[in-house]
Amino acid sequence: MSVIESQENKDLRAAVAALGARHGRGFDRAALWSEAAKLGYLGVNLPEEYGGGGGGLAELSIVLEELGAAGCPLLMMVVSPAICGTVIARFGTDAQKRAWLPGLADGSRTMAFGITEPDAGSNSHRITTTARRAEDGGFLLTGRKVFISGVDIADATLIVGRMEDARTGRLKPCLFIVPRDAPGFQRTRIDMELNAAEKQFELVLDDVRLPADALVGDEDAGLLQLFAGLNPERVMTAAFAIGMGRYAIDRAVDYARTRQVWKDVPIGGHQAIAHPLAQSHIELELARLAMQKAAALYDAGDDVGAGEAANMAKYAAAEACVKAVDQAVHTLGGNGLTREYGLAQLITGARVARIAPVSREMILNYVSHQSLGLPKSY
Repeated sequence: MSVIESQENKDLRAAVAALGARHGRGFDRAALWSEAAKLGYLGVNLPEEYGGGGGGLAELSIVLEELGAAGCPLLMMVVSPAICGTVIARFGTDAQKRAWLPGLADGSRTMAFGITEPDAGSNSHRITTTARRAEDGGFLLTGRKVFISGVDIADATLIVGRMEDARTGRLKPCLFIVPRDAPGFQRTRIDMELNAAEKQFELVLDDVRLPADALVGDEDAGLLQLFAGLNPERVMTAAFAIGMGRYAIDRAVDYARTRQVWKDVPIGGHQAIAHPLAQSHIELELARLAMQKAAALYDAGDDVGAGEAANMAKYAAAEACVKAVDQAVHTLGGNGLTREYGLAQLITGARVARIAPVSREMILNYVSHQSLGLPKSY
C-alpha cells in the first residue's frame, strides 16, 4: 500500500477542490449535488457496469474531504453512495443493483440509512425494529429510528432490523429497502441546533408491508452486510471531519497573515498563534493518513483490518477537527464568533464527528478489547 496518492487521485482532488471553490460557503445543496453528480463524483466508488467510476472509498473520501475543505460538504455522501451504495453493490441481488446503483451513481436517486434507535444508541445488538414474514412471502417491519439524515430527500431508506432465525429462534440483523411512500412509514423532523443542509428525522415503522425483494442480500449474513456498510461510514465521517478542520484552519491562517495588533507584525508571526495552527495542521494530516489506510484496506477487501483502521481514523479525524475549529475561532477572537467568517457554526458541527456515527468512547472500547486484548467493561 502506497502512502502517496496516485496521479489520478491527485487530479481528482484538484478537480473536486475547484468544484468546491465555485460553490463555497453558503452553497446551494441541490445545485452542488447535481453538478457533482454530472461530473461523476458521487458515484466514483460504485461499479462501472452500473454507471459508477469503478473506484473505491479512497476516491469517494477525497471527494467529500475536498468539498468540506471548501466549506460545502455534502453529508449525504456518507450515507447514499458510501453506505447504501456499497452494501447494495456487494450484497444486493442483480435486480436491486439494476434498480438502485445507476441512480445512486448519477445522483438522480438518493438513499438514507436507518440504524440508530431511541433505546439502543451505539449498541446495535439492542435494536428492536423487527421484521416478520407475511403470508404473501414478504415482510412486515415495525419499530422506531432516530437521527436519520436526509429522509425527506431520499427515495428510500435502508433500514436495519432484526428477524427471527427459524433454526435458533434468535433475532438476527437484516437490511431492508423501504420506499419513502410505503404505507406505515412515518417521519418527524427533529429540531437540531446544527447549521446543516440535511435535516434529521425520527422514523416510525408501523407494520410497513414490504415485498420479499426488499430484503438486501442473504438474511443469514446480515451482520457481515451491516458492518460492510458501517466501515465506509466511519471512513467517510473521517473525511467529513478532516475537510471541516482544513476549512477552519485555512480561514484562521488567512486571518493570521494579515491581522496586525502589535507593531507591524501580523499575529501569525507570533508563536502563540502560529504553533497551535501548525500543530492542528499536523494532526489533520496524520488523521488523513489513517483515513487513507482504512480506505485502502477496505478497498482491498480486508474487512477485519478495515474495521480497526476505520475506527481509528474516525477517532483521530474527529479529535483533530474539534481542536482545529476551536483553535481557528480562538485565533480570530471576537471575529471568530461572527457570521462574516463562518467559523462559529462549525463548533457544533465539529462535535458531531465525535459522537456520530459512533462515540469516541465506543471506539476506545473497540480498540481496547479488539486491538489490545483487554477485557470488556460491558
